[in-house]
Amino acid sequence: MTKFNRYSPLLQPFTLPCGVVIPNRIAKAAMTERLSDKNFYATDTLTNLYKKWANSGTGLLISGNIMVDKRYKESSGNVVVENESGLEQLTKYAKAGTSNGNQFWAQISHGGRQSTIFSTFNPIAPSAVKLKKLGLFAKPKAMTIEQIEDVIERYVTTAKVCKKAGFTGVQFHAAHGYLLSQFLSPNTNKRTDEYGGFIENRSRVLLEIIKKARIELGADFPIAVKLNSADFQRGGFDEKDAFYVIERLKELNIDLLEISGGTYENIVFLTKRSERESTRKREAYFMEFAEKVRKETNIPLMVTGGFRTLEFCEQVIANNELEMIGFARPYLADESFPSCFVNKEKTTMQDASFDFPIKKMSDFAEAGFYDYQIHQIAKNKPLKPNYSPYAAIVRMTKNELVNGWF
Repeated sequence: MTKFNRYSPLLQPFTLPCGVVIPNRIAKAAMTERLSDKNFYATDTLTNLYKKWANSGTGLLISGNIMVDKRYKESSGNVVVENESGLEQLTKYAKAGTSNGNQFWAQISHGGRQSTIFSTFNPIAPSAVKLKKLGLFAKPKAMTIEQIEDVIERYVTTAKVCKKAGFTGVQFHAAHGYLLSQFLSPNTNKRTDEYGGFIENRSRVLLEIIKKARIELGADFPIAVKLNSADFQRGGFDEKDAFYVIERLKELNIDLLEISGGTYENIVFLTKRSERESTRKREAYFMEFAEKVRKETNIPLMVTGGFRTLEFCEQVIANNELEMIGFARPYLADESFPSCFVNKEKTTMQDASFDFPIKKMSDFAEAGFYDYQIHQIAKNKPLKPNYSPYAAIVRMTKNELVNGWF
């Protein structure tokens, strides 16, 4: 169990609208782990990973994608929760992730058109709009009304099972181009029925899920949403759309809104930073949008992406600009994070740096590099900051092939 030895605004507890207390303002944001077994159940290796992160002193852990349908996964190594099958393994996983009195929330997701060919050659989506990325995604079929209704129930069922397993909250993933994000974006939602067209219709699936989940989970169980500030694509989900959705989320009394941005076709959340001078000065990727949201709503806010200096993080919390700060890569750069950070042993966290000449594959190489570091921690092995991005691509592709097709 990690001890912090100094006062910091980051170490102040926060009480959510539902009454649950998060021990401090440090959150481990979701990162895909790819550590399920052949049945898509949680494994001892995954459990070990979250036991370590729970003992790091982090106030809130958010799992990687927990999928609602094994046919439409983001990765062949995703945990899938369709029912109570695998509940024993899921319970061990949740127990490990809450072992230090911290919060551990399940991020619940559906790949939609973003399900790779390693998972399916027949993805479904709001509309038949193909994701063009390295030939890794098949053209989806437009969902029927019955399939949409089934997906809504699946999200709620997965949330109920995760609560039963011992997760202390859920986060519905409506960002980064996954299914709920696909419904929100006019680029991927070309429907002309009650689930398409104006943002009031495009947001219907997300809002229905939250309404039903709140009834099933209870008023005192944390419900969070991860939402794009924008897709950063012409004609896509934009700030105006985002503000409409946020206003509806406020009415539904969600407990935490995590702000992000981008899709697999424009991976702002993974590899890019804004070149605007104001954003460079403010350090974090999505703080400008968060400032706008803060003026319009009192929903507790979390931003993930770009926080690297202790001074800036403490300033943001002290000024009540955010309730939670999300970190991801710092956990993969130093296993002593966040104690090394909060205790001023390292006041700046650095990302791994490497040049990858094949531009179209650079984000894939980067994702593979960090995926390797996750697996090193999970298997009680040292981090390898000099791990080759070429090897990362080969390794991740091989793992997807073996786990997905064979």
